[in-house]
Amino acid sequence: MRRIILVAAMLLACASPALAEKTLVQSPDAPKAIGPYSQAIKSGNLVFVSGSLPFDPAGRTDYSLLDVTTQTKRVIDNIALTLSAAELTLDDVVSATVYVTDVNDFAAVNAVYASYFKPPYPARTFVEVSKLLRNVKVEITVIAATK
Repeated sequence: MRRIILVAAMLLACASPALAEKTLVQSPDAPKAIGPYSQAIKSGNLVFVSGSLPFDPAGRTDYSLLDVTTQTKRVIDNIALTLSAAELTLDDVVSATVYVTDVNDFAAVNAVYASYFKPPYPARTFVEVSKLLRNVKVEITVIAATK
């Protein structure tokens, strides 16, 4: 009987999803979420920052009308604002995914990216997509690790 109970308990433990800690990370200085998602979530020692777009936190500048270099700077600045709410910096980023609407913008985006991140650089994926929200040219999402 003990063996059956032990096997059943092991099966239940393996079959049930892991319950991860989820803590909201939100910066009043970064652009507000425009949908049902969080700016960032902390789980364990990782912080998952939602895709960041080149939105002006003050709402004064329409970055969709500006070049990809300017948009990329705004995106990374917004990421830094969100990370600061978790008491992290860009130096804590371990992974990034960059989405662009034109892969020919790689050099311009890469130049801005390299000016913000230091070696050892985060792992990175660079992807061309057909369209981004509000017709912007770049979106970046990152994962950062706490010390």
